[in-house]
Amino acid sequence: MLGFELDFWDYATFATAALAGFAGVMIYIWIAGLPGRIALKRKHPEAEAVKIMGWAGLLPTILPWIQAFIWAFKPTDIVDIRRFPKEEARALDEEAREADPPRKRDAVPPPTKD
Repeated sequence: MLGFELDFWDYATFATAALAGFAGVMIYIWIAGLPGRIALKRKHPEAEAVKIMGWAGLLPTILPWIQAFIWAFKPTDIVDIRRFPKEEARALDEEAREADPPRKRDAVPPPTKD
């Protein structure tokens, strides 16, 4: 070929380099999809956007990927931080009562004709 013979160790080196390249690509794919998998597991409302940003964020630079990773851990339930949990539960009960007016339970049904 180039004036020398290829022996077993040359082929072993090529195989090791190919295996290392394949492992590098697989690690890249696993890391790129990590924010999306985390968001789906946590039932994030914008999980699909986090997934796309995780994949696209690793291509040009790592900064969008980091933002997607942080976004995947964002709490998804809304808590009013002006009140403590017991006060929040009481306030939610009051709002539910105001939204659903009391029904007339003791109303007499109209008479039927026999």
